Amino acid sequence: MAVYVSNITIPIGSDFEQTFILEDNDGNPLNMDLYTGCAQLKKYPSSSSTASFTVTFPNRSAGELKISLTSSITSSIKSGRYYYDVIISNFKGKKIRVVQGSAIATAGVTTS
Repeated sequence: MAVYVSNITIPIGSDFEQTFILEDNDGNPLNMDLYTGCAQLKKYPSSSSTASFTVTFPNRSAGELKISLTSSITSSIKSGRYYYDVIISNFKGKKIRVVQGSAIATAGVTTS
């Protein structure tokens, strides 16, 4: 399975979520029964400072995977470019990077 590249924009101080539809090598939805997932955001790939996304599977049989950050996490991120990726693991422990890309964190002007 190829790694899906998707660049995202994260609004600082807001809740963030992005859903991906993953496919197998034949173009069919990847059935993610018995998979777990993790995803991280870093300023640089070698950076030790990270923000971890929550990874959920809204519809495992349809290949749906969702990453999200709460507003309390996005509030601690500074404006700028970051890197992120998503890794899924099957029940045998095999890890597969399925999504990667750049993330742009943007500051807003409205306060509440």
